[in-house]
Amino acid sequence: MMTAELADMLDQRLVRLDLAARTREEAIRELTGALAGTGHVLDAEAFVQDVLAREELGATGLGQGVAIPHGKSAGVAETTIAIGRTAAPLDWPSLDEQPVHVIILFAVREEDADTTHLRLLQKVAILLASDAFIADLHKAESPEAVLTLITTRTKELEQ
Repeated sequence: MMTAELADMLDQRLVRLDLAARTREEAIRELTGALAGTGHVLDAEAFVQDVLAREELGATGLGQGVAIPHGKSAGVAETTIAIGRTAAPLDWPSLDEQPVHVIILFAVREEDADTTHLRLLQKVAILLASDAFIADLHKAESPEAVLTLITTRTKELEQ
């Protein structure tokens, strides 16, 4: 079930609401550091390069200050997501041409590239279609609040 998959991939240690990043690459590197620190990414530099290569293919900024960069990489040990928020706005190619504050970074094992990856993107896209969800994501005061928000809204969508 998609809810279980998304919920299983949420890890409080991968939610950083105080990113110091001032650029898109710095944000990707900072979140990759969290992924490497939890063992989800084994080769941080290879993963960063794969994400940056994907960034060159098209905008991952969805609008309303949210971006969903993603990378399929041999450097990923376990498919998961990391969530970060910056105080300073980041210049990020975005559909609404506005800066980004919230980054949802997908780390995808190569063998999950077609199935798990697409289901995760779909589930997160459904959540991000809600203006209220995005507003709450921007206001969340702790990693726990972010995880509760995601799990609660996901359950609501399935009812």
